[in-house]
Amino acid sequence: MPESSERSRRILDIVALFLGELRDGLTMINMQSAFLISSKGYSEKQVGILFFVFGMSQFLFQAPAGYLMDYTDRKITWLGVAAVLTTLFTVVTATTAEDEGGNIGFMILIKFLQGGITAMIPPGLNSITQGIVGSVGMTSQVSMNEMMNHLGTSILVLIGSLIAYAKYPDIGVLFIVSPIACVGVIFFLNRIHPEDIDHDAARGLVLEASPDNPEILPPSSGNYAAPEIRVPGKKGVQTMPSFNFWGAKGDDSSVVTATPKADTPLQVLREPRLLLFTAICFLFHTANGCVLPLVMQSLAIGNGRSGILLSGCCIILAQLCMVASAKICGQYSVVYGRKVLFLTGLFTVPVRCLILCILVSLRDEAGSSLFLNGLILSTQILDGVGAGVFGTMYILVTSDLSGGTGRFSLTLGITTAAMSIGGTVSGYLGEALAEDLGYKSAFIILGIMACVPAILYLMFMPETLPAYTNQSTKEPHMNHGNPMDRIDEGNEETDQRQPTSTNYVGMMA
Repeated sequence: MPESSERSRRILDIVALFLGELRDGLTMINMQSAFLISSKGYSEKQVGILFFVFGMSQFLFQAPAGYLMDYTDRKITWLGVAAVLTTLFTVVTATTAEDEGGNIGFMILIKFLQGGITAMIPPGLNSITQGIVGSVGMTSQVSMNEMMNHLGTSILVLIGSLIAYAKYPDIGVLFIVSPIACVGVIFFLNRIHPEDIDHDAARGLVLEASPDNPEILPPSSGNYAAPEIRVPGKKGVQTMPSFNFWGAKGDDSSVVTATPKADTPLQVLREPRLLLFTAICFLFHTANGCVLPLVMQSLAIGNGRSGILLSGCCIILAQLCMVASAKICGQYSVVYGRKVLFLTGLFTVPVRCLILCILVSLRDEAGSSLFLNGLILSTQILDGVGAGVFGTMYILVTSDLSGGTGRFSLTLGITTAAMSIGGTVSGYLGEALAEDLGYKSAFIILGIMACVPAILYLMFMPETLPAYTNQSTKEPHMNHGNPMDRIDEGNEETDQRQPTSTNYVGMMA
């Protein structure tokens, strides 16, 4: 990797550190739900309605956001705009929410706008990542991104929780951490050199993010012949992602030119593995999305300022465990494959819900105590395993499925949209179950639902780890976190030889 690109990669780590809070911490359902219920007197159903609207907005805008990131070469600008606007909406929520949902109509509008804006963050960060490190480097860099995301969220939530504890019951001031995180994102994001982003690699058209690397990823389907070597350059894609949803007349996918073409959106949607994986993402988040807010609320309600601190600890403990989970995924998903680790994450949710059901039952019978609340809090370790593994692995599996299509961001938008709608359904369903049936019954139902995606992935989802990723880990340079270095720097002509169709068949096996 050139020195400039390596510098941008290191800066990307810091961007991910600050972006974690904006992406999935205080800005989303977690601390806001506890704030609205404990400080503003919202009911569980009112909170559920707000975040149902938020999730639906994410769902509607997620795929278009991914399509935009495939289309644009101004990925840094768009990600910066999304960070600023979502911070603004968080501050507006904290400063304008009225007691008992007095202006809930305005809050619904804010959540709709915020959901649409935050839809740009996951495809924005990950397309920049793939544009810098390429498909070959995605496993290690996505792992690092997720580690930094979770670490950043832990630090900022800890600061926010301590502020809320000190200022209770006026805890809205805790959201001051959102502008702090936003300043960090903008400062470091603008230190990434735009020329270090290979937009062909960002779209998944080429194997490595380098203007000197000619390897073109094979298309995901259709007839294929070995391509000619790509003309070096940052903008080698023949057809920029456009509004060509169906494919142009006379296109022949079997005719391969020196310049790769992006698949049409319809071709992407015809991939059966993607459709199955999208369904699994939806079902997982339908079951898991509301478990953390319910745990936080069960600790916050009736426990005063200590309850707010316990709620913050729920996020902190889970996020710290997610750091470890992301690191393990980065190290071992190329050794044991994606499927084993993914299944580990999926099956932790039913186990976690079963334990929560038992602990909540004991607390209802014996009364609240610091010991029982501590045990309930400790279940967030399993959240760190489940959500931590899922958060890393779903990006890697999406990258695997989109290899060669030129539609990585669009594909990621589709899978993330499924997660958004699943979290939306879970948000309202979980809150309604807790209010109408109690927290114990809510955990039982959510735990049963969590078994469905785990069984589907076990029975029907194939291993997606590409052969080139597996092979690259056997080379010395991959063991030191620098996947873009050449194996034999003294023999560049050998490294840049034209790949054969046989090699590509092995890649896609």
